Amino acid sequence: MQIVYSPLHARHDGGMELHRGELVPCFEMPVRAEYILSAVQAAGFPVTAPRAFGLEPILRVHDTAFVSFLQTAFDQWIAAGKDGFMLPSGFAARSMRQDIIPSGINGKLGHYAYDAGTPIVAGTWDAAYAGAQSALTAAALVADGAPAAYALCRPPGHHAGHATYGGYCFLNNAAIAAQSLRDQGRARVAVLDVDYHHGNGTQDIFWERSDVLTVSIHGTPDTEYPFFQGYADERGAGDGLGFNHNIPLPRGTEWDTWRAALTEAIKRVRAFAPDALVVSLGVDTYEHDPISAFKLKESHYPLMGAAIADLGLPTVFVQEGGYAVEEIGRNVAGVLTGFETQGAHA
Repeated sequence: MQIVYSPLHARHDGGMELHRGELVPCFEMPVRAEYILSAVQAAGFPVTAPRAFGLEPILRVHDTAFVSFLQTAFDQWIAAGKDGFMLPSGFAARSMRQDIIPSGINGKLGHYAYDAGTPIVAGTWDAAYAGAQSALTAAALVADGAPAAYALCRPPGHHAGHATYGGYCFLNNAAIAAQSLRDQGRARVAVLDVDYHHGNGTQDIFWERSDVLTVSIHGTPDTEYPFFQGYADERGAGDGLGFNHNIPLPRGTEWDTWRAALTEAIKRVRAFAPDALVVSLGVDTYEHDPISAFKLKESHYPLMGAAIADLGLPTVFVQEGGYAVEEIGRNVAGVLTGFETQGAHA
């Protein structure tokens, strides 16, 4: 399995975030990717640089005006006489108009963002764009016949919707990869999200589509971010009705319960009979993750990879969360190694 990695991820170094009511240093930091890179190299996986695919594949899943905002936001911030990291100070909430995008940068931030935990800095666009190119490269490798590839994306992506950002995410790398596989001839693609947090952005993008199945196992939004999406009764709409599945689990969930949820998710993927699989690979399900509350141990991640390999599908792994930084690399490498080992025996 090839690992696709760009050092440009380090240009996004967010500074501070508002986390559960407190202003704290960002949990999503550049060293996360470096720990993963070291671990996958130590496990013997080859590393390659992303190819250049441009903006067009990104615009297949994201709104043009939203992408333009991400490209220019920091310059607008500087032009407004500000500096440092950008966080919104107001939001277009339920009773407010959604059809107007203010011309000022503070209003634009509140229009496109849905939290104050996702700072934008000078290098954010460069890092997010490089992550999208990494996901597109991994998808191209699989479309060209590789059984699997892994995009070491940072910042993560699964919380980014068609025209929204939040949860540390700006561009939805998993959705971009899934759409790319569709555009390269895979008629049906499944997205399996195993991150601790609900993949609300991926759900948003494919909500009304029947050609891309979305399945997410995550902490219940009753207590866990993103709080307002991820319930089991969210099934899609229009052509997409029945093609979105959420499996929310309570805080403190241990491996046996989580594994049962994975078995159910895999059953739903099999029933869909996809031509390819995209895995939103978050390892913030780990028992010592600082912002999550599941109890998976390091030994469980190879088992997770082996269970996914049993599907026998061409698979693109896309990196999402995981904030226990010293362990993140071992846990990611565990998933990939378990997948490779099981795949070799299939």
